[in-house]
Order: sequence, then C-alpha cells, then structure tokens
Amino acid sequence: MVTREEILVLGLTAGVVGSLVGGLMLGVGLGLAVGGQHLGWLLVLPAAPVAGLLGYMLARKLAKRVG
Repeated sequence: MVTREEILVLGLTAGVVGSLVGGLMLGVGLGLAVGGQHLGWLLVLPAAPVAGLLGYMLARKLAKRVG
C-alpha cells in the first residue's frame, strides 16, 4: 500500500525535477531562439511535455514497486 509519505515525496520530486528540466530546456531554447538559432525551438516546444513525462515515470516506478 502506498503511504502518504511516498505520495508526498513523489509529488515534491516530480515538481522539482520537472521544473528544473523544463525550465532549463525553456531557458536555453529561448536564449538560442532569441539569438537567431532556430534550433532553440526544438528545446522550447517539448519543454513542458518532457517535464510532465518525468513525473509520470516517477509515478510508474512507485506503482511498480507497490503492485
């Protein structure tokens, strides 16, 4: 059974890791795009889905351990 502590740690970890990765991709991508490098858009556009995917992977890991 999943405890409250594990759910809390999952939420905090997913939030921190997701915001760090998504924010880094967004920042670097926008910096490149503003600087005239079109390659930066390849970092900007998937920034939010990649951040969400990390949280999803952490949740699946917890679910696999429990069941």
